[in-house]
Amino acid sequence: MAGMQYTPVTPEAFSALDGLGDWRVVLGTVQATFRAGSFAAAAALVSAVAGAADGLDHHPDIDVRYPDRVRVVITTHVRASLTTLDADLARQVSALASAAGATSEPVAAQGVEMAIDTMDADRIRPFWAAVLGYRDIRGTLVDPLRIGPALWFQQMTEPRTERSRFHVDVSVPHDAAAARIAAALAAGGTLVSDHHARSWWILADADGNEACVCTWQDR
Repeated sequence: MAGMQYTPVTPEAFSALDGLGDWRVVLGTVQATFRAGSFAAAAALVSAVAGAADGLDHHPDIDVRYPDRVRVVITTHVRASLTTLDADLARQVSALASAAGATSEPVAAQGVEMAIDTMDADRIRPFWAAVLGYRDIRGTLVDPLRIGPALWFQQMTEPRTERSRFHVDVSVPHDAAAARIAAALAAGGTLVSDHHARSWWILADADGNEACVCTWQDR
């Protein structure tokens, strides 16, 4: 990939591009999920996607789950952002999925992060890196296999005693947030704050444990 030219694409711009209806922006990536019809067909679709990725010299993360789901996650790692190369590969993947008769599940996209409130992130971060086997990337701990959720640390100016120090961030497609929030509230949750909507909404379970439903919008 040396010498390649990368043109950045914002989440807003990516969402407005033609031919990318299968894809949703989540946590600096674009994701798509396809139902291939069978496990063998899912494996065949993965092989086709791998060929397209080799052709562009731009490689996604691909996950296969029984019975027939294929999840593709694309980002430009060297830029730590989305670029036109991601859009090019995404269009090719969608074309391959369509040709294979696979169906798209756009709102299945999701990313999960864990957050810890702390007065001194530098003091506790090494413990969490060691116990999880994670890497420290600019203060956020990430799974080197890109499977487990990232762990980040929220700097506090005073100790938090009235609320849990842990919370879960669930990043969903922008057009899935309302349904996800409604489902959580219907399941016994409460809305703690929508002050930062549409970036995130703070919800809590009946015990006060918190989760944020997040999107790329208004970031």
